[in-house]
Amino acid sequence: MLSAYITHADCARHDMGAHHPECPERLGAINDHLLVKGLLDYMIPYDAPMATEEQLGRAHASLYVREIFEASPKEGLHPVDPDTNMCPHTLTAALRAAGAAVQATDLVLEGSTTTAFCSVRPPGHHAERSAAMGFCFFNNIAVGMRHALDVHGLQRVALIDFDVHHGNGSEDIFRGDERVLMCSIFEKGLYPFNGEKAVGPNMVNVGLPSRSGSDAFRAAVTDQWIPALDAFAPQLIYISAGFDAHREDDMGNLGLVEADYAWVTQQLMKLAGKHCQGRVISCLEGGYVLSPLARSVAAHVRVLIGAD
Repeated sequence: MLSAYITHADCARHDMGAHHPECPERLGAINDHLLVKGLLDYMIPYDAPMATEEQLGRAHASLYVREIFEASPKEGLHPVDPDTNMCPHTLTAALRAAGAAVQATDLVLEGSTTTAFCSVRPPGHHAERSAAMGFCFFNNIAVGMRHALDVHGLQRVALIDFDVHHGNGSEDIFRGDERVLMCSIFEKGLYPFNGEKAVGPNMVNVGLPSRSGSDAFRAAVTDQWIPALDAFAPQLIYISAGFDAHREDDMGNLGLVEADYAWVTQQLMKLAGKHCQGRVISCLEGGYVLSPLARSVAAHVRVLIGAD
């Protein structure tokens, strides 16, 4: 069964200004590299729909959703956070990004595919229930997960986050939700400067020191994530796939390489095969230097679609 590749041209129209690291070229670099490597031959392309206000409202406060709609500028840039701007195309892009996670959830749970990769922007894992921050407006993966829980009726869903920055928004939305287990590895001391102390029993947060490298990353997955995930036995696994922990990306300094992203994806696919019929949905988060981003996504996707 071919994997789903969900994206939309609108996601590349969101632009936060010259020299901003979260740039439109990110998606083109990923698509081109997947094409050159032949990985798109194993995937069915889908155009991401726009998420509805009802779907957004399962993860975000309705007042916040309306505030984002109303903040959309007709021209120029509108700052919603010191490093997060809206342009006239941002709202549509953000709706497509969240809609991709909803579409992926429907495709996987209705049996059209077992895996999906959402190549979308803006990213989402810093967006809290009532706040935009960290380049994020809507928490894409949280919108998809709540769709799985509240519409499809799943009882246990896991969220894996290996971005170099802690997914504080996802933590804010899912804290105390017994239907969700969130496992996060991130670099200590980086934005958003939290996460080292878990806010609830359903959070497995592992903050690693700068320059930890591959061995520490893999040990954290093996010793802390996998036992918790095995005990939880998720019915569906979601991945907040950030690639800014790569050693060539100056957003962080963990020192990971493509082989680490392939390895962690292999571990998650094994768990998915054991507990949830191989069902895994991955959504792009960080990764800001184009070449290592594209190579890392390819390493991740190769395993995700079973082409490794």
